[in-house]
Amino acid sequence: MSEKVKCLIIGSGPAGYTAAIYTGRANLSPVLYEGIQPGGQLTITTEVENFPGYPNGVGGFEMMEDLKNQAIRFGVEVRQGTVTACDLSQKPYRVTIDGNNEIEADVLIIATGAAARYLGLPDEQKYAGKGVSACATCDGFFYRKKVVAVVGGGDTACEEAIYLAGITNKVYLIVRKNYLRASQILQDRVLNHPKIEVLFNTNTVGLFGEEFLEGAHLVRFMSEPNEKKFDIAIDGFFLAIGRDPNSGVFKQFLPTDEGGYIKTEWGTTRTHLPGVFVAGDVADSNYQQAVVAAGSGCIAAIEAERYLNNIDL
Repeated sequence: MSEKVKCLIIGSGPAGYTAAIYTGRANLSPVLYEGIQPGGQLTITTEVENFPGYPNGVGGFEMMEDLKNQAIRFGVEVRQGTVTACDLSQKPYRVTIDGNNEIEADVLIIATGAAARYLGLPDEQKYAGKGVSACATCDGFFYRKKVVAVVGGGDTACEEAIYLAGITNKVYLIVRKNYLRASQILQDRVLNHPKIEVLFNTNTVGLFGEEFLEGAHLVRFMSEPNEKKFDIAIDGFFLAIGRDPNSGVFKQFLPTDEGGYIKTEWGTTRTHLPGVFVAGDVADSNYQQAVVAAGSGCIAAIEAERYLNNIDL
């Protein structure tokens, strides 16, 4: 089955829904496909306190439902489905949904987001929203004056450990290797911070707790003669081992950086393909915050409208 639309939005996080709100108000008759995780990463966040307009905080799922309903109010057609293939070699652009439905679009806004990397422990899902997080700046506030752990050894892990050390009583930085990969200035700050204890040569093998997270099972020098198993008591467990942008299906046609994030023209959401725009975390390896993603969704929508108004389709 093939269908032609004027404006197609792929992704339903803050970027996708904001782009939908703006393109809907601009009478572009947008069609939005929600993707594999309707509402995006925020739907697995228990409470959001740093998004403007919610003075008392809001549940991540509730906030995304608000954005979705606002988009629907302006005539956006929200559909279930995931992009499985695309052809951006010529206009109109073609996108395949769930392996069989082909959509042709004059304008395409890609807002597929990025997924946090996890260790693969079953306990990570068990305590999701109950002590396990992949965003210190999003959830660190809930662990004020408590004890937390951060997993990772790169710049992001060190930055998050430093941030959390400013609001918690203690931070364990769990590092698999015997060194930090972070820049030297961040290493110095971490190693000299009185609230941060770095656990080198250490792997996390499990988490424990009744209803909420209470601690982690660790192994130092795993599989070596001097292997040592021990536990630490923690209230929060933050993963900082990287994120994977959901850009794979588009890489044949859109250049990405070494991390897989889609490249856009500096200061815009435009790609090198006319009428193809990228918004949100799939193009943002730096900030990865809901409010930033929403802002880029607004930019993409405005640029899409201007594009359509200035070309002869």
